[in-house]
Formats: sequence, C-alpha cells, structure tokens
Amino acid sequence: MEFTKFTAGYQCYGSDTPKKQNYELGVTNVNFDDEAAFEAIKDKSDSNHQYMLRMREALGLCHAIIIENKTDEASKKEYLSYNASSPDELALVNGARYLGFEFFERDAENNLCCKLDSNEVKKYELLYVLEFDSTRKRMSVIVRTQENKLMLICKGADSIIEKRLIPG
Repeated sequence: MEFTKFTAGYQCYGSDTPKKQNYELGVTNVNFDDEAAFEAIKDKSDSNHQYMLRMREALGLCHAIIIENKTDEASKKEYLSYNASSPDELALVNGARYLGFEFFERDAENNLCCKLDSNEVKKYELLYVLEFDSTRKRMSVIVRTQENKLMLICKGADSIIEKRLIPG
C-alpha cells in the first residue's frame, strides 16, 4: 500500500496519478503529490487547517510502529526507519511524517514523542491501546495531550468506521 490520497474535513487531497518523488531517508510507502495539503497545514486561516492538523496527528499517533535507527551507506546520514505489522500501517505513519508530523520515539514514560514541521516536539502520554484484530477491524489509542486533554483516536476499515459515525 502507498499513501497517495486522503480526505480531511471537507477536502480531498492527492492525485490518481502522483509523480514519484524523492523522499527523505526512511520515508517509504508514500507517493503523495498535492501542494494544497501543505498550504492548508501552514495557513492558519485556511478553512481546512484544523482538520489537517488533527488528521496528521491521528495518523502519527494511532499505530504500533517500532523505530529503528539506521545509517545510509552512501551518504552516511542517520535516519529513522519504521517497522510495522502491515504495509497499510507503514504507509499511514509515513504519510503523517511526510506531512510534517514525525513520530520519533516512545520514551521511558510511555510517551509518544513527535516532531512537527516547525521542529516543535510534542509528547502524548499513551494511556491505552486497543489493538487491531480481525473481529473489530480497527485499532484505537487513548492519549493525553500536553494540554491535559484526552483523545481517542480510531482507525480502521471504512465499512466498520462509517457505521459508527454520527451524521454532521
């Protein structure tokens, strides 16, 4: 699976025929091409700005990724490599990373540490994980933000998630 398109708020982003790009070391399973997504993330007055921030936050936090530090043999640059249980999970977390929300560590206190495109570091206390399984067909995490707010983030098959949405 490749991260090529997504919907956030009321907008669709991406392309049916994205052009292959050179991504930073470690970013795999991404083939995304839509400058409007980056503009919506940067522009606080954009009507979709908050939806974009929440979407990439959800992709970057709801996972069971293991991080491995690697060194590129050719350039000798160090980079983070994600190991995931599925190519879907790898594509989603690398999609968040490409969009400026990089998960880089699970610390000793079980915080999910993430770096934003502004180089700001945010920590989310991981309180509970409901693992993906073939019955639920979804995964959920409960985290506490630095602002002491609780967030429940759920990802899964459209056919399962859509049934649980409330209109509006």
